[in-house]
Amino acid sequence: MRGPWISCLLWTTIFAISLSLLGSRSRASAQSAMVSAASIVKPQAYVSLQPVPRGKEFQIAIVAEIARGYHVNSHKPTDAYLIPTTVTPQLPAGFQLLDTIYPDGKLETFAFSPDKPLDVYTGSVTLRLRLTVQADAALGPATIPFTLRYQACSDSTCLPPVKVPVNVKLDVAASNASARPLHPEIFTK
Repeated sequence: MRGPWISCLLWTTIFAISLSLLGSRSRASAQSAMVSAASIVKPQAYVSLQPVPRGKEFQIAIVAEIARGYHVNSHKPTDAYLIPTTVTPQLPAGFQLLDTIYPDGKLETFAFSPDKPLDVYTGSVTLRLRLTVQADAALGPATIPFTLRYQACSDSTCLPPVKVPVNVKLDVAASNASARPLHPEIFTK
């Protein structure tokens, strides 16, 4: 009686280990593809004021450089099944989001969609957010984390959608502090 039970247990264990190894390889492949997709767009964050006084409106820009030969869907893609590009803040206490401003995309055709142009971003794209620092915000250095979500595609293939973290560092000052504008090349457009 022990012989078949041990044999069955042995085969079950071998099967479970095999599945586990296959699962690890699949996760590694998926992570590999995610790393690859995440490397297509290089985001850089900018703040419009230094420091940012309490009660003052300011802007944050995420400038995304898209690798040559790739595109990402605009914020308003042409079909509902396409993944839009989005930027989502995880605001700490004392900050309020007023608006997120996405630029218009460009209509382009690709080998996989020759009859229907797609609304996409290529090259460099700037996503802007209008925020305010509330009166109760903590004074001093602050970090606002953002998530940039997109799906990068070439003319022939699309990579898996990714969420890339972007952090913005700024200084919060008293409401009567003077602030100097930063990066006019980005924020005066």
